[in-house]
Formats: sequence, C-alpha cells, structure tokens
Amino acid sequence: MVWRVLRVCGVSRAPASIALSKRRSRTRHRVALCPVGACSDAELADHIRRQIAASRLHGEGYRKLWARLRFAGVRASPRRVRRVMRENGLLAPHRVGRTETKPHDGTIITDKANEMWGTDMTQTITVREGRANVFVTVEHANSEVVGIHASRSANRFEALEPVRQGVHRCFGAIAPRVARGLKLRHDHGSNYMSGDFQDEIECLGIEASPSFVREPEGNGVAERFIRTLKENLLWVRTFDTIEELRAALIKFARHYNETWLVARHGYRTPAQVRADQCRLDQNAMANLKLAA
Repeated sequence: MVWRVLRVCGVSRAPASIALSKRRSRTRHRVALCPVGACSDAELADHIRRQIAASRLHGEGYRKLWARLRFAGVRASPRRVRRVMRENGLLAPHRVGRTETKPHDGTIITDKANEMWGTDMTQTITVREGRANVFVTVEHANSEVVGIHASRSANRFEALEPVRQGVHRCFGAIAPRVARGLKLRHDHGSNYMSGDFQDEIECLGIEASPSFVREPEGNGVAERFIRTLKENLLWVRTFDTIEELRAALIKFARHYNETWLVARHGYRTPAQVRADQCRLDQNAMANLKLAA
C-alpha cells in the first residue's frame, strides 16, 4: 500500500525504504531492552526460589507463590509466575484429573466454621516402636487443623481423639449436644463406622456425614491436609517413638494453621480466617443485644 501511494505521487521509493528500515531497527532495539514486568525473568526466578526456600511448607502451587511474592513486595502477574516456575522446573507436582462422571456434585467447602469437619487417618513408621497411626480432623471452611493424634492402635477410640480435641477447642467443653449443627465427614473404615464412634459423635451433637464409597474426594479436605502432612513432616523426618511423633504433629499443626495460605480466602491463613469470623460473630451478637 505504501509503495502504491509513492508511485502515484511520483516519489522515489529509496528514501522511504531507508526510513522504514531505521524505524524497524529502533523498535526491535527497544523491545529487546524492555524487561517483562518490574524485574527480569531471571530475577523473578531468584525471588521465587528464595520464597520456596524460606517456607517450611512444600508442595504449594504457583498461586500461593504469587501471593507470597506480593506480600514480599515483588509484583508480577500469576500467569507470569507460573510461566517462570515452569521454565525453571519449580512447579509443584500435580495429578491429572479424572474425566469420568462422579456420583455426586456440589462442593464440600462450607462458608462458615464449625459447620462441617473432615476426619481421616494415615500411617507412618517409628524407629523403636514400629508402625504408628496418625489421625487428623480438619475444618472444611478454612482448612484449619482442629485435632491431630498418633497412636499404635487404629481402633475407634483412637480415631475419636482428634474429634474430641476439636470439640473441646472450638466449643469449649466435652458435653452432650455441645457441638449441635456440626457435621463430620469420614470414610467407611471400620473404626469410623463402629457403634462406639457413631454413638459418641451423636452424643456430642455431631451429625455423621459418610463420604461416597471409593470416592476419596468426598473427604477431600482431610485428604489434602494428609498429603501436606506427608510432604512436610512424615516423609522428611524420622521419629524414635510415638510420643515424639505426637509432639511433632502438634507443633506442625500449629505452624500449619498460622502459615498455610488459603487461596479461596484471599491468601489468608486458617488462623486469620478463624479470627476474622470470631470477630464478625461477636459484632453480630453485640448488634443483636443493642437491638433488643
């Protein structure tokens, strides 16, 4: 089009060709000099590595690394963080999702705390006492660990221990009907389906909510925490005794509640989400008293 206009106007093409060539050269030079974002990809990769090294929790995805960078004052888009992590081999391993249909729909996440908890167990090995069973109870609203326990036995009474811990911690006592309105998600293991387990949670006012058979995602909140527990504690440390393991579990649960970032809550920690809800509940109660 440019050459046609020059030909119609009777202007030589040589000066225009030289001018266009110089303009393209300057444009390419400017693009080469401009970094992508506030820092170069290499610098961003160094920032990401420092965040990964500073965190005691492994297996966090690019979104949480993006949030940690933001908190540290390093600005970059989530897509760029994912790209740089992928190019430098820093992405966390992930499973490929299943494509077949599921026998259930909806979500297991709740809007408020103390509406549904999930409980499950896993196993590990101690040096002196052999196999140990680890039991957890996790809040569905904010992924908070409300109870954690380890024992040699995997019977129904040991499975109840983290549930009792959570009831005492969140409801203030172990008493009949004290946890009214709470549902407990668990699998179909014999310890969870036993009469003693079901009778005690019913006495506490908890409604049993068994997950679908062969559908572990139905208890996905507890399952996800167990994965984090394995990657950050059970698979990276050895324990001489079950008592040593039990103390390490309590310490890890406290650290997790205070530092794990929950994406759906604006990258706040479980402890922050719980504190915010308690503050809102207190304000609501105060407003009700004033209205009365």
